[in-house]
Amino acid sequence: MRNLLIFITKYNAFFLFLIFEVSALLIYIKYNSFQKATFISSQNQVTGSLYGQVSEFKGYLSLKDVNDSLARENARLRGMLKTSFYVDTTEKHKVVDTVYKQQYTYLVARVINNSTNQSNNYITINKGSRDGIAKDMGVICGAGVVGMIADVTDHYAIVKSLLHSKSQFSAMLVKDKSVGSFIWGNDLNPRKGLLSLQNDAKPTLGEMVVTSGYSLFPTGIPFGKVTNLHAKEGGLLLNVEVGLSVDFSKLQYIYVVVNKYAQEQAGLEAAEVK
Repeated sequence: MRNLLIFITKYNAFFLFLIFEVSALLIYIKYNSFQKATFISSQNQVTGSLYGQVSEFKGYLSLKDVNDSLARENARLRGMLKTSFYVDTTEKHKVVDTVYKQQYTYLVARVINNSTNQSNNYITINKGSRDGIAKDMGVICGAGVVGMIADVTDHYAIVKSLLHSKSQFSAMLVKDKSVGSFIWGNDLNPRKGLLSLQNDAKPTLGEMVVTSGYSLFPTGIPFGKVTNLHAKEGGLLLNVEVGLSVDFSKLQYIYVVVNKYAQEQAGLEAAEVK
């Protein structure tokens, strides 16, 4: 306290000057309409600028919540697509709208770890068995096919990426309708894959390659576009190079595909094999 008094006493002239200066300025502004209007306008401009910066900062902090909300909404809308339903032909005679049955629903999750430069790449997501995720479920994103669930714990799951030497999915050409097997390929390029077709298939450059609906996914989820009609010799098969629609290096949110009838179908097919 003593030091503060000494400081004020030492610089009392400066503080008196500052007080008088501010007082004079306030009186000048208060009793002169033009200066008052100018001051208020400047004050509003500064205040508005500060509020704008604060709002932008708050918006930046809330980006994660906004992204989560948008991802959940996308999952809900995707579940409403026609491809998420199947037609129950045994009920067509009914007047009530029970012909279309929900087959696919979608669980949104956030990517928390991801690799793209290995021969066998995996993705870790922040949802697990407590959220309804199970092994062998398909995984997609807004751009197309991502992979399938390889392992699950209560709160996390591991996705075997499409960029994996053992990944293999049923796929088809959009125009030609030929069905084949989609794999990553041997050159480990994270932007390309291979579609193996029967030799009588007639793919065209730029043609979309999508899911066939025979496996984990509904029909029509993109793998990519045909970029090379003869990627390599395939013997009895025609191997077509496909540019992947998903940029795996930028994955943030994915959707786990829940096929409500997957277990029933798998059980029936397993019994038939036996």
